Amino acid sequence: MFAGLGHFLKGLEFDCSGKLAVKACTTVVVGKKATTDGSTLVARNEDIGAWSKHFYVHQATSNGPTTYVSEDNGFKTSLPKTALRYTSMPDGEQVNGHQWIFGENGVIFSDKNEIWYMEIGSGHTWAAVRVPDNKYAVIPNQMVICKLNLKDSKNYMASTNLVKKVKAWSQNKKIKLAGYVKGTVNYSKAFGTNDKTDAIYNRPRMWDGQRILIPSKKQSITKKSYTLFLKPDKKVSPAKVGQVLSSHFTGTKYSSYGKWKGGYRPINVPTDVESHILQIISNVPKEYAAIQWLAMASPANSVYLPFYTNISDTPSQDPTNTKSAYWTYKTTAMVIEAYKHKKFIDSSTGKKTDLIYKDVNPTKKAVTKQLKANLAQSDKVAKTLSGDKLTAYLTEQNQKNADYAQKKWQTMNNSLIIHSNKLAPVTKSKLTFNK
Repeated sequence: MFAGLGHFLKGLEFDCSGKLAVKACTTVVVGKKATTDGSTLVARNEDIGAWSKHFYVHQATSNGPTTYVSEDNGFKTSLPKTALRYTSMPDGEQVNGHQWIFGENGVIFSDKNEIWYMEIGSGHTWAAVRVPDNKYAVIPNQMVICKLNLKDSKNYMASTNLVKKVKAWSQNKKIKLAGYVKGTVNYSKAFGTNDKTDAIYNRPRMWDGQRILIPSKKQSITKKSYTLFLKPDKKVSPAKVGQVLSSHFTGTKYSSYGKWKGGYRPINVPTDVESHILQIISNVPKEYAAIQWLAMASPANSVYLPFYTNISDTPSQDPTNTKSAYWTYKTTAMVIEAYKHKKFIDSSTGKKTDLIYKDVNPTKKAVTKQLKANLAQSDKVAKTLSGDKLTAYLTEQNQKNADYAQKKWQTMNNSLIIHSNKLAPVTKSKLTFNK
């Protein structure tokens, strides 16, 4: 277990009430024995709207703020004076060291050895489960931690007196909380939902992710529940996680890019603002073991860039116009969304095609291949460096990769817009003019 994690979680208490109703995002976690290289993988789509996202690094400090007060509900807690370096993708602009962020009901803790997934129920309680090393989970906007075996402290944790509290709330005639049975708690039954909205909005995403990672397991998209942790048919790579997070029920009759049968909410949606895969590699020095794979806007029409996190700065790009990485990739997503059902004749082949197959997929494949080659090469150089020289080198490589990918995407966008002109309907004006 992470040093201090148990102490940290045991000290958590919350001040709000009611069942949680979250509106965005899909999470994927993969244990180290289920991945291709022994890494732990933690990933998430942020589906919150449409505004420019920016990638920041916050440097370590021994003189940081010692108190945090929530701008939202006034919650106050103490902070250690010494803070570690971290990267972030805040919602909105960062101004004078302050930023607006949104919280959800799920929190993930990971290092190179293990992953813990924690859920916050009603604001008064929490529960956490260790992700089995040989399994993965696809988590929608629905509480998914079920029966807690709190006698197994190596794999389960919970807030103080959770069982006692849930039992009391279940016996309270005004509350009548579900989830308590003979001294045990089913956490999602107690604090989550599993209703008609979840049948359209949440459970189908679990079905889709499991379909991709375990094609041998045949399931119905209308099941009322899915097993949380499963062993994949094949070892999982960051690219495979990216495939899950890019899926719109791809290749099925439920695809939102096709007939969209059932109208189920897909994992990849037009409101994606960014997608990230956090990889901690176990067989390289810790100084460059943490990689943040980052795709701006919709991952289906973007590319995951591998960013080192032992850095002094993030790639510099003008956030005010189309030079911004976000707007480059968002342009692609918006053109595709407008014409995703349209086909045109490819002049080079004489056959029908669409914008995804003609422009996006070939660019994505070529850029991804080059980025993987760049990462392998820079890892070799990183082995020969240390300290400030290593940090400077990794920072430089991040900039080079960001510039390379964005340039390729800008060129592709030019072609995309030209080809989309062939698909735009031409309408006659109904206006009349005085002669």
